[in-house]
Amino acid sequence: MKRIVVCTALLALTMSGCATKTQTGALVGTGVGAAVGAGLGQAIGGSTSATLIGAAAGAAAGGLAGTAIGRYMDRQEADMRQALANVESASIQREQQVLEQAESGRVQGDLDVLTITFKSDYLFAVNSSVLQAGAYDELDRVAKVLVKYPQTTIQIAGHTDSTGAEDYNMQLSQRRADAVKNALVGKGVNPARMTTIGYGESKPIVSNASEAGRQQNRRVEIRIIGRQQ
Repeated sequence: MKRIVVCTALLALTMSGCATKTQTGALVGTGVGAAVGAGLGQAIGGSTSATLIGAAAGAAAGGLAGTAIGRYMDRQEADMRQALANVESASIQREQQVLEQAESGRVQGDLDVLTITFKSDYLFAVNSSVLQAGAYDELDRVAKVLVKYPQTTIQIAGHTDSTGAEDYNMQLSQRRADAVKNALVGKGVNPARMTTIGYGESKPIVSNASEAGRQQNRRVEIRIIGRQQ
């Protein structure tokens, strides 16, 4: 389990307290609070972890109370796995990350993150940020689950391999993340729940030395974020 140190200003948006994966009392919010929080997290940390924490902090500040987020995420994960069971271009991973407040003592809680990873080659042609026709059916499956579970926030991240100029790859990955977001909005997902970020070639999951490795690094990740407290 990862431990992440974040600044006091960001975690001031969240509420204190602890919960296990399936305990009640966790809160999560949507809308403007989530979007602002995600932007703050990225501005402060410039990283995936900071952005996820920001989104979750903003969600908590947004204030939809009473949801047992652990059980809520369990149901959402089950429905998403069922929806994408026959989709070879997508994989699903669930993880929890522990938050820790810097300087003024520890504030613990869990980020419950469900990540759907799509192979970018399936969604986009080479050097393109225009979704291919076949991608819409798979994104429709994702959108239906997201609409069913509105009390989470969503971050869409684009990634490329190391081929080509770094600046170009960064811009391409951002455009691809935006294209996925726009497609989900078109299928009924609230845009206020979603933020996008392009990482370019900066976060490979394997070596770019081989074509097989480069293919794995070309991807789009849809992260569904719940905040446990």
